[in-house]
Amino acid sequence: MSAELLAISFALLSAISWGAGDFSGGVASRRLNPYLIALLVHTTGLLLFTMLAALRGEAFQAQDVPWSVGAGLAGCVGLVFLYRAFETGQMGLAAPIAGVVGAGLAALVGLALEGFPAPLQLLGFGVGLLGVWLAARPEGGSGPSRGLSYAFLAGLGFGGYFALIHQVEGLFWPSAIAKLTATTLMLGLVGWLGPLRREAGLSANLGLVGLAGLLDALGNVLFLVAAQAGRLDVAAVISSLYPAFTALLAWGLLREHLSRSQTLGVLFSLAAIALIASG
Repeated sequence: MSAELLAISFALLSAISWGAGDFSGGVASRRLNPYLIALLVHTTGLLLFTMLAALRGEAFQAQDVPWSVGAGLAGCVGLVFLYRAFETGQMGLAAPIAGVVGAGLAALVGLALEGFPAPLQLLGFGVGLLGVWLAARPEGGSGPSRGLSYAFLAGLGFGGYFALIHQVEGLFWPSAIAKLTATTLMLGLVGWLGPLRREAGLSANLGLVGLAGLLDALGNVLFLVAAQAGRLDVAAVISSLYPAFTALLAWGLLREHLSRSQTLGVLFSLAAIALIASG
């Protein structure tokens, strides 16, 4: 398997992991405070990455620290606003909006740093972004979904994470530093906001939140491997197809209605994967 095809495979696995993680976190955000969920998700990732870095004996590289800190800040902002969007709007719409904004920003950075990809891959970028946009459109075109501004800000955060974490050379230590940065930021935010609300159901939903944290961490590692093995824009666009998996899970498990536009968006996302892989 070529390095580029391997990168595409890891990026697709990242999209599946992030999509399932956002679904788990989105369900929990309807029952618990979204800031608490974001804090627990980042803390789970911090513990997991630190343990894996120590077990693997990975060398710590000081030059990765600034990029990791910046990625942690951007990723934290993205996750907080995504959960806020889930809390105020329909999960199947908020996630695609965040996805298309994040993918678009990362693709622009990738084009600037690495030049244009193969023609079929470039076509795949356009089809993928169109697919995510179709999935994000409200049914009947009656206007934007609630939480649109939160979803847009989440996308900017995710796009910043893609671009910054791509610059590191390590694997688990940079991810651990990014999660440490995000966890510290969330602790400060929670302390500034004061007592958390809706904490009563935490014990009943702790498994769901833990699952979201593990899947988010797995998606981070898979994306980083994909970005290091291939092009940033390829890894970012395919990884950003995660809203299709979130929407499918919301449809299959929560019986959320998928409009014709959303269904087309999922199909376009699949077509984009084939185009990018064939390029």
